[in-house]
Amino acid sequence: MKKLPELNLQIDSLFDIANGHTKSQLLLAAIELKVFDYLSTPQSAEAVADKLDTHPEYTRFLLDGLTALNLVFKKDGCYHNCPDTQVTLHSQSPAYLGKMFSMMDQMSSSIMADIGQRLRSGPSDEPVDLGNEAIWAAHARSMANYQRSGAAQQMATRIAQIEGFESFEKMLDLGGGPGLYCLAMVAEHPNMRGVIFDQPAVTQVAEEFIAEYEMADRVTTMGGDYLNDPIGEGYDLIWASATLNFARAGLDAMIEKIHHALKPGGVFVSHADGLTQERTQPAAYVLGSMAWMFSGQDIMFNSGEIAEAMKRAGFASVESATVETPMMPMELDIARK
Repeated sequence: MKKLPELNLQIDSLFDIANGHTKSQLLLAAIELKVFDYLSTPQSAEAVADKLDTHPEYTRFLLDGLTALNLVFKKDGCYHNCPDTQVTLHSQSPAYLGKMFSMMDQMSSSIMADIGQRLRSGPSDEPVDLGNEAIWAAHARSMANYQRSGAAQQMATRIAQIEGFESFEKMLDLGGGPGLYCLAMVAEHPNMRGVIFDQPAVTQVAEEFIAEYEMADRVTTMGGDYLNDPIGEGYDLIWASATLNFARAGLDAMIEKIHHALKPGGVFVSHADGLTQERTQPAAYVLGSMAWMFSGQDIMFNSGEIAEAMKRAGFASVESATVETPMMPMELDIARK
């Protein structure tokens, strides 16, 4: 008689991975329906279904799933938001991240729908167009709350500690998107002025936040393609956050361009990914970048890659550190001309 194998496998992590799609779909459905807007106080599934005009029993299934994901509490048949959920997933919260998660899914879902086929066929003969301004404008708006929910303030505090910051007169936020990093850094200084450079459609989004924070007298925008267009000159500080990836194929030329745009003694700060362990970590970035990879765009940096390019460009000094962000660890490279 054949015996069953004597195994003692711990494979709970495999089941967790297999359930990953279900988890994301529950979250995205709840964001789409604005479920979390109705859970600031305890509510029954029937009450939520009535407000959403959804099926009561299926609404309960969704709410139980959100509870299993630790996004919602359930007690005595009623559901309400966990504290972090109330801050990040209630659509009226200033730190609402629902648009960002929906945008992330929109940008990756079609690419990741059939990885098996992509593995068999390889890269498309027509590379993905990275220049669709409407998509990037929507992406910038979706990222704004992430930036202002702590990330921008964290980096502004760090930049204000750079030697000579108090004497800076002009900064550039390169590929700045909604521009919250620039606004936060300018706010740390009594009179420094800022310029947010991005595609024209994206700078229109940045201008909305400039107006919201009443900084039109100190922060302006410049529309263009920083890979090919002039970026200005005479800057004391140039900040580039998660944007040099699009210049990776011509990184040396881009950093030389940045070097030229700085005043003598000026500072260039890059805030970017840096893959380690043979490009397998940090896990959040590897997994979040898969859509780029499978679209034929291997634009993720290796750890230290930007710092080495800074040195080749002739910067007098380069200081590097790993900083923790709400998303993942990122590399902060500070170079002085």
